[in-house]
Amino acid sequence: MLTSTRKGVATLACAAVLALAGCEPGPGIAGPRPPAPPAAPSATPTSAPPPVAAEPSTPEPSPAPDEPSPAPDEPAATPTATPAATPTVVPTPTPTRSAAPRPTTSPSATAAPAPTPTRSAAPRPTTSPSATAAPAPAPTASAPGVTLPPAGARFEYQIGGADAPAADTQVVIRDSTAAPTGRYDICYVNGFQTQPGETARLLRESPELVLHRNGKPVQDAGWPDEVLYDITTPALRTRVAERIGAVIASCAAAGFDAVEIDNLDSYTRSGGLITPEHTLAYTGLLVDRAHSLGLAFAQKNTAELVREVRALGADLVVAEECQEWKECHVYTRVYPVVLDIEYQRAAFDAACAVQRSTARDPRLSVILRDYGVSPRGARGAVHGTC
Repeated sequence: MLTSTRKGVATLACAAVLALAGCEPGPGIAGPRPPAPPAAPSATPTSAPPPVAAEPSTPEPSPAPDEPSPAPDEPAATPTATPAATPTVVPTPTPTRSAAPRPTTSPSATAAPAPTPTRSAAPRPTTSPSATAAPAPAPTASAPGVTLPPAGARFEYQIGGADAPAADTQVVIRDSTAAPTGRYDICYVNGFQTQPGETARLLRESPELVLHRNGKPVQDAGWPDEVLYDITTPALRTRVAERIGAVIASCAAAGFDAVEIDNLDSYTRSGGLITPEHTLAYTGLLVDRAHSLGLAFAQKNTAELVREVRALGADLVVAEECQEWKECHVYTRVYPVVLDIEYQRAAFDAACAVQRSTARDPRLSVILRDYGVSPRGARGAVHGTC
């Protein structure tokens, strides 16, 4: 109905098959990732001799009279206008590997006009998202005016219906149509697909904002009453970002502290019409909009783009089943705060066992929910926390 959990619910069996087959993940479920590439050898340079050659054991011949020697106080490396004497040969240090190129968005991502002020810079990653050898970065400062929730805080995921949070709950995630709680409140926004109740109207009034294939709107197979926004050109990205930006603005006006933008992985359901580059360009506009309103920006799932989205300025992560899919470390190595929702008891118990041990990840919070993310008191509702 409202979140990528829907994709997890509707396609759970498919995800299992995909996990065995090693295929791309299906809708809303981050499928198993290919093995991480081996970590590159350390680029620490070998010990190099000082820049000036050591004094030889026997005196060297004096320079020929017609070959001027450099003045004693002149730096040896400074070139002069007159021909210098033949320099003493210095052993060449062992070459060192240059730093890995920092991943950047494609030209299309940077060319899109941004309707809001330039986003604050975020640390650029140096390895691919799946690399497990990268050291965990230190927590970074958020954009000016943006506040993050405490790392490891207890939280509740209430997008299926609002109810009174537990006394020790510090963070609450609710739909954009619900009221904030006065704790640290995160506003759920469906940023890449239409909400079911608005699909027909959008197709009637602004069909050009909807992705089409062979004249037909591209639907989310798991939720066919939702269609994908068309973000394949700079002009379309700007228009869709203005539309979603209005929802983000309503979250800020209501008193929320952050936004969770769902369906970042819609490009995987577009049949190749939307690329990761389109997705990143559009995401950058939403990050800008959130920050301009004083809201933190939460990436939703999509571990394969975690470093690129973080580089756009995203502040935290809301992940579904990162323990189930062995992806929690992918997020915590890049973000200072990761809020994980598990739907399988076994995965939840395994995550909690780690969080209660000396191996606890201080950046990670884990809860257990039912697939319907139902409010307390509803039949089948599950609310568990470590």
